[in-house]
Amino acid sequence: MKKKMFLLSLCASCVLAANINFKEAAQDIKRADPSTQAGVVLSYHDAIKDVKKSVVNISTSKTVTRNMAGFDDFFNDPYFKQFFGFDFPQQQRGGSKKEVISSLGSGVIISSDGYIITNNHVIADVDSISVSLPDDDTEYKAKLVGADEKTDLAVIKIEAKNLSAVSFADSDKLMEGDMVFALGNPFGVGSSVTSGIVSALNKNNIGLNQYENFIQTDASINPGNSGGALVDSRGALVGINSAILSRSGGNNGIGFAIPSNMAKDIAKRLVEKGKIERGFLGVTITNLEGETKKAYSNQSGALITSVEKGSSAESAGLKRGDLVLKANEKNITSASDLKNYIGTLEPNQKITIIYERDGVSKSVSFVLKADTQSISSQGLIDGLELKNLDTNARAKIPANINGVLVTGVKEGSKADNAGFEVGDIIIGVEQDEIKSLEQLSSVLKNNQAKSFTKIWVYRNGVAQLLVLR
Repeated sequence: MKKKMFLLSLCASCVLAANINFKEAAQDIKRADPSTQAGVVLSYHDAIKDVKKSVVNISTSKTVTRNMAGFDDFFNDPYFKQFFGFDFPQQQRGGSKKEVISSLGSGVIISSDGYIITNNHVIADVDSISVSLPDDDTEYKAKLVGADEKTDLAVIKIEAKNLSAVSFADSDKLMEGDMVFALGNPFGVGSSVTSGIVSALNKNNIGLNQYENFIQTDASINPGNSGGALVDSRGALVGINSAILSRSGGNNGIGFAIPSNMAKDIAKRLVEKGKIERGFLGVTITNLEGETKKAYSNQSGALITSVEKGSSAESAGLKRGDLVLKANEKNITSASDLKNYIGTLEPNQKITIIYERDGVSKSVSFVLKADTQSISSQGLIDGLELKNLDTNARAKIPANINGVLVTGVKEGSKADNAGFEVGDIIIGVEQDEIKSLEQLSSVLKNNQAKSFTKIWVYRNGVAQLLVLR
């Protein structure tokens, strides 16, 4: 049967700002001991039959260019010929080959009119996104609504109506030992359900995302499950499947899901604005541990170790050594608590911080400034991911070096061809010194009419000139 194709642009700018109303699960949770059901077959079929309709398969494709230089020398090596006994076709020296790479993932329908949440890594840097619904052979071409790399979440949209939207549970009410089910498209085999329990909560410092508050589960999460649903025994969404810890690539019983409350917040902001804007506190923080606890009346919180100049924290009078105990109504028991909570706030939003200094609890209220480090670098220089220098980056370079840090270089892009490398610091464009993303954007606009642009980078202790064409 021939599939109908609905062609839509992948361009995020084509999606207008919108509102979204989430379907909420009942929040009055009752737990039951299954051992009281003696003599009956325990089954969760009725609990998951509806949510299965909300989990979709996502396939993506992108074209990459592979450099074939040097392969002919390898194939024609006399020792290679001796073992294989025949000649290989000659590759043009210094040539390249274009190749289309496809990958699979999962997504969860969050509104009846076609909004779908998935992982950012499922749809990042692809040329096309296709969506297949359960029990439907129609293939929908999706458009990107918005993505947030820092939480590894993204929202896409297909043109369809009357879809089965998932019901959101309050992930803050999850408990270790709760039964959960992972739904998705593992290994491309189609819709699949695995079961397990919540193994741990509030897992952070895993090194996957900047903002981490993972649900850990032993329900099997395999390649292709990314972006799928983690649901409780009622079939309500508690998390978005994201990653596994594995040396082999298969499931070893440690999987991670992004809590539904975080997913709902990010999805709402992406649908409404197409991007995530975060307030910026401007502090470096750590946990209160070991001997350091003896110096404080409170035994948990987020310990401020440095305050950036010109930041919201400096303006509010916060100092190194202050122990943050509460942010608005959120109790802060760790550095991760504070980082994740600040990540939910937008610029110009008011915040009240309660903290301990010299054994005394104090309170300060102020307005968060914009996170200049989260300003989009997309489109500034083709193929580059950029961010402003933060405290950690500045610790590795001389104090007199200012600029913008290169955090990613896309293969085959103009930036790649010009010789940019991850870790470069853009310190100048033509005769202008660069100190921030905002300034880089302004200077590049002034030079966009030129056939090439001279860009100075700081690399391995010296300044180097790159020419961008």
